[in-house]
Amino acid sequence: MVRWTTYGAVTGAVVLVGLALGLSLPLVSLRLDQWGYGQFAIGVMAAMPAIGVLLGARLTHAFAARCGTPRSLQASLLLSAASVAGLALWPDYGLWLALRLLLGISLTVVFVLGESWINQLASDAWRGRLVALYGTAFSLSQLCGPLLLSVLGTAGDRAFWLAAALLVLGCLLLLGRDGAPEVGRHAAGAGGLLGFCRGQPAIAWAVVLFAAFDVLVLTLLPVYLLHEGIAQASALRMLGALVLGNALLQLPLGLLADRLPRAALFRTCGLLLLISSLSLPLLLHSALVWLLLPLLGASAGGLYTLALVLVGARYRDDALVRANAHIALLWGVGCLLGPLSSGAASQWLSGHGLPLLLAGGAALFLALAARRGAFELRGDPR
Repeated sequence: MVRWTTYGAVTGAVVLVGLALGLSLPLVSLRLDQWGYGQFAIGVMAAMPAIGVLLGARLTHAFAARCGTPRSLQASLLLSAASVAGLALWPDYGLWLALRLLLGISLTVVFVLGESWINQLASDAWRGRLVALYGTAFSLSQLCGPLLLSVLGTAGDRAFWLAAALLVLGCLLLLGRDGAPEVGRHAAGAGGLLGFCRGQPAIAWAVVLFAAFDVLVLTLLPVYLLHEGIAQASALRMLGALVLGNALLQLPLGLLADRLPRAALFRTCGLLLLISSLSLPLLLHSALVWLLLPLLGASAGGLYTLALVLVGARYRDDALVRANAHIALLWGVGCLLGPLSSGAASQWLSGHGLPLLLAGGAALFLALAARRGAFELRGDPR
């Protein structure tokens, strides 16, 4: 039996994180662009949370074992709120690097434990739909972020303060909730991440690829569109269209994941991501771009949704938290490599480096997905 009230509270808390990120991440990049920083410097700033992810993923298990899943989530949300507020208080590139690192650490704990909690609550018959519903709500919150930012404007710090308030509200939603994964105090075995990647390389790369896509969309895509001659207001609306496509198609995808072979759905998402990424430079100034952007967002988001469904179907409690911690580490790798490689490629190789790198990542996913038994979950996540 699904605890619907708890599911709604946990999903709501993570959704508020998405809205806060949708508000603050584009504003950081646009503010740096206004200050005269190049795309590589903006990419370095965008990559800082990824280093925090790598640190936070290794701390999550010990933190949850000591404090419990609910309290760990609440403390991390409050720390995230303080980090975002600091962006408004100290407008300095060096300090922002440190604050973004702290934000990456705290939000990693939120996502690892929040997604583990949601998967723990879901019955297997409903897993695809409940995970997809979470993904849809999170994507819609990210959509509302840039749209709300276009209303608030980028000149002041109101968006930073609103984002911090939303994170505090997410903390309050978790008061008195139960059904969280029980985390043991014993240490994880060495080499767990490598074993996880060897056991399911296509799933591991899908997480890396979507992580790179997610951070690139919220940080460098607005800058890419501005440099291609798109007005700032239109660039933010185009970003919204991409996130909307991800949101609208996650629920149908979750329904299909409960009824059809998930490997075929995975490969279809990868193929659509490859096609849409290659088409973006060609259709950027065409009316067809408004159809292409939702497809791009939906195909990328489907990779992550299906990865969570497959992992949640296999693991429970402590093992589920460990598996999601490995996913968070892979997410950190994607967040780190995506902005740095795209920023460097866009500045020194091609102005269309962002969509071309996404296409290359999709091609690699399809190659891994073509291997025999690519989506069989094997081995202990420890």
